Amino acid sequence: MTPISTLRRGAASTGVFSTQLLEAGSILGSLVVVLPIVAVVWLAFSSTQADPVTEGALAHLFGTVLPRYTLTTAKLAAMVLVVVLWVGVSTGWLVAAYDFPGRRVLAWMLVLPLSTPAFVMAYAYTDFLASYGALQRSFRALTGLRVGEYWFPDIHSWPAAGLFLGLALYPYVYLLARAAFADRSPSLADAARSLGMSRRRAWWRITWPVARPAVVAGCALALMETLADFGTVSYFSVDSFTAGIYRAWQAMGDRVGAARLATMLLVLVVALLLVERGQRGRMQFHVRNPRPAPRVRLSGGAALRATLACTLPILLGFALPATLLVVEWIDGGAVLDARLPDWIRNTAILAGGGVLVVLPGALVATYAARLGAAPMLRGALLLANTGYALPGVVLGVGLLILSGWLDRVLAPVTAALGVPALFAGGSALACIYAYAVRFFPVAYQSIESGLARIGPSMDQSARSLGRRPLQVLREIHWPLMRRSVGAAALLVFIDCLKELPATLVLRPFDFDTLAVVTYQFASDERLAEAALPALMIVLVGAIPVVWLSRVALAERR
Repeated sequence: MTPISTLRRGAASTGVFSTQLLEAGSILGSLVVVLPIVAVVWLAFSSTQADPVTEGALAHLFGTVLPRYTLTTAKLAAMVLVVVLWVGVSTGWLVAAYDFPGRRVLAWMLVLPLSTPAFVMAYAYTDFLASYGALQRSFRALTGLRVGEYWFPDIHSWPAAGLFLGLALYPYVYLLARAAFADRSPSLADAARSLGMSRRRAWWRITWPVARPAVVAGCALALMETLADFGTVSYFSVDSFTAGIYRAWQAMGDRVGAARLATMLLVLVVALLLVERGQRGRMQFHVRNPRPAPRVRLSGGAALRATLACTLPILLGFALPATLLVVEWIDGGAVLDARLPDWIRNTAILAGGGVLVVLPGALVATYAARLGAAPMLRGALLLANTGYALPGVVLGVGLLILSGWLDRVLAPVTAALGVPALFAGGSALACIYAYAVRFFPVAYQSIESGLARIGPSMDQSARSLGRRPLQVLREIHWPLMRRSVGAAALLVFIDCLKELPATLVLRPFDFDTLAVVTYQFASDERLAEAALPALMIVLVGAIPVVWLSRVALAERR
């Protein structure tokens, strides 16, 4: 009979091999994600494509407008951070900790602003709030005043851009904060209260540290999305860093100049990630008791305030912009474009493909980082998490460089098989690859926040019983982190629905998505034509919102 010690040694050796295999696969996958970013950096420092005109223009840019771009971007990011923290944390806590009228409906409706592209929201509000809009026209009709005789906030400003971006991006924080608050351990707070700690102090000392990794992950996603946004800041004429990249691209017609500015943006993102990881330090945020805390039933004024607090973000971030778009569509004749089914099909194909590629890779990478966290793996994952802040068009150019090289390498194979180039720009595969680069951090940080709340003692207990790493993931971790994985799938799917710049560059010929046609119509001020595809983005995005809210993100009864 085989001794028990021999079995344990065999299980341990198998576990080490599985861990090494997971690390190797995660490093390889991260490098695949990083390749387009490397192509952009290579383009930025490629001396063969530089010329004196470009060098002079870049020197002028660095010496004059770049400081203003940096300052404006910092103010815009601060505005977005305030909005997403205030709205996301407060609504996440109310939905997870309290029971009030309309809570079940509001719980999933609070995610709906995520399905509304920020540039569409900007168009809708501008048409409503501008001097020629319905609001000011009604005000002038009531008061008899004329334009210039009264004060009205300037809609084309960085505070307005920050507000609309925050309304569109707060669901990042809400989803992750809600899942973290729902998984809090009631015994810890009860113990703190029994020792004389006030309810507010117990929240700050006990509840908040457990939810903090999830909130920080959501804020990081919102900030990286803000750094990469172009549609909103361009429409509002905000001199952000990304707008400077695009202006350099358009004014000089040189990819090298834009790539160099994009490389600086990448440095800022890497610094942001390093600061976040460093300030987290060695702090641990594990939920040792997975039993969720019961919700407190509110009544009277408290229940009314909670309902209003959760309703207001939905009204401002979803209901009002959608209503304005419906009005525009009706005023334009309520015409149904015959190409609408094709746009919906193309959007579903690319978004579904993006989720199927990104989610498994992020799950394996986060689990491998939990098991090993080798320096090479950490470095690869850090680089892979920078793609979210890379402007989509610059990323598309990097992918065009990479895909052109791959097509040349695979040319003999594709020619022998009689098939077209697989990775060339203008293919669905190229779009899905770009989505993997852009949205890997979305899935990675969402899943990582779920794993961070699972104590290492569970891993150690399962491993001591002979379970291999993948068995631990399947039997122990998966039941505890389904909400985080569901949130990651939701975020990636909706981000793919809204993705615009890279899709514009890489989509196949005559393969328009809802986001592409919405931008094309809206940028031409054809809001009546843009209203219908924009509403379809909301409708298609609402389907995973409802399903995942009821299944993956539903609280335990």
